[in-house]
Amino acid sequence: MLRLTQILVLALTLAIGASASAKAHPHIWAEARLEVGVSADREVKWLRHVWRFDELFSSTVLFEFDTDRDLKLSAAELEEVASVIHESLAEFDYFQMVNREGIRVSMEAPERMIANFDGDHLIVAFESHPSETLRLDGKVDFGVYDPTFFTAIDFYEDDLMIVAGMPDDCSREVIRPDPMEALQQNQDTLTEAFFNEPGGVDYSSLFATRLQLNCQASG
Repeated sequence: MLRLTQILVLALTLAIGASASAKAHPHIWAEARLEVGVSADREVKWLRHVWRFDELFSSTVLFEFDTDRDLKLSAAELEEVASVIHESLAEFDYFQMVNREGIRVSMEAPERMIANFDGDHLIVAFESHPSETLRLDGKVDFGVYDPTFFTAIDFYEDDLMIVAGMPDDCSREVIRPDPMEALQQNQDTLTEAFFNEPGGVDYSSLFATRLQLNCQASG
């Protein structure tokens, strides 16, 4: 059974809850890597995520889950970390953003997450799959972001966003939105949304780095 402190640490740092507002700012930083797997018939079969967290957050996780106080996490302790993160991020779709022609694509929850340490950094990895058939046809976007603004997960280099099996008629572009331009372009929508749905608007997706695949539309 999980200790209360274990649950609180990740609940307060990775999941925050619906009460977080757009005024929040990152307290946790992570470098992301994403690989998109495409089959021969142009279907997106899987997304493979790897997140490398900052040293401060990683040390907090180590302290809270190191039950035997040997300054390292055993396989069982790492499994507990992964389990808590898996449960905490469920309501946030595991920070995934997949859009086809601007319409959100539903993703299945990953079966499990894997946690490990690389030196002083917590590493979290998982694989997910589209809930329905997702073909590379037209414009498809992939990204990672925390809708609460509490965790800043980003791709520090463009080549950390990879496509395995990309069709020849597709082009790849990594888009890093300028925050001011994003606000100006969505000013009317954001103002209306703020008054109608305060606290319930997904602002952070506007600023998320995303991998955009532009493919020829089928017949």
